[in-house]
Amino acid sequence: MLSYRHAFHAGNHADVLKHAVVVHLLRHLCQKDKAFWYIDTHAGAGVYSLVDGYATKTGESETGIERLWGLRDLPSFLKDYVNEIRALNSDGTLNFYPGSPYLAWRLMREQDRARLFELHSTEIDLLRHNFRDAGRRAILYEGDGFDGIIKLLPPPPRRALVLIDPSYEDKRDYARTLNCLEESLKRFATGTYAVWYPQVTRLESQRFPDQLKRVQPKNWLHVSLTVSKPPVDGFGLFGSGMFVVNPPYTLVAALKEALPYLVDKLGQDGKAAFKLEHRGD
Repeated sequence: MLSYRHAFHAGNHADVLKHAVVVHLLRHLCQKDKAFWYIDTHAGAGVYSLVDGYATKTGESETGIERLWGLRDLPSFLKDYVNEIRALNSDGTLNFYPGSPYLAWRLMREQDRARLFELHSTEIDLLRHNFRDAGRRAILYEGDGFDGIIKLLPPPPRRALVLIDPSYEDKRDYARTLNCLEESLKRFATGTYAVWYPQVTRLESQRFPDQLKRVQPKNWLHVSLTVSKPPVDGFGLFGSGMFVVNPPYTLVAALKEALPYLVDKLGQDGKAAFKLEHRGD
């Protein structure tokens, strides 16, 4: 929806799970010299301030990155992620939070390329500003990423991470995400796809993981992090999940180590929990 601004939610518990997974996937792609593309359907602004503007109105980073910022016993999966946040805050104070495009840009090499979609007119302007020095290595599109990414597949190097990350404020996003993933796999079956979704009381959210599994019956990983019991009034985010198609073999072990730690550090009540499922070829 065009009213949605991710800055309200920057650095929250859902961002921690999503971005830690994204960092791990990107690092795995970088292990081979061959180029890859990073494709983002809903890129947002790229970088967010945590000390002024929208983020201060909600304080959601207190549920996520702020709880991990000063910790020294982080599992390696989380340490890699937090180190990327530290690189953006070189003075040691947590003032800024990077979105997925900025994290990808930091990890990409000279031979790699980014293709970023954003429909919101204000967000795309901020994204353009934040990527003003990127040159042709990062191409930004003002438009609907659900439709736009199909035209890019398969990417020339035949290696890519595709992040499908709508807000889901419009319940049609669930169906559109499923269709986008299905159509993308028809064109580029060997790519790595990461789909984020919210845990909310809406029925579409509750049945979404099983629907994703039907799109890709094998070679997938599903992880979810619940931080609290569902809100009494039925509104609000109490967890999130990531569904990864064609995940690297390293991801399962990394998550097994990190998830109990995340439940301990980000959990808000006795209902905090995680789920980790995976199926190979």
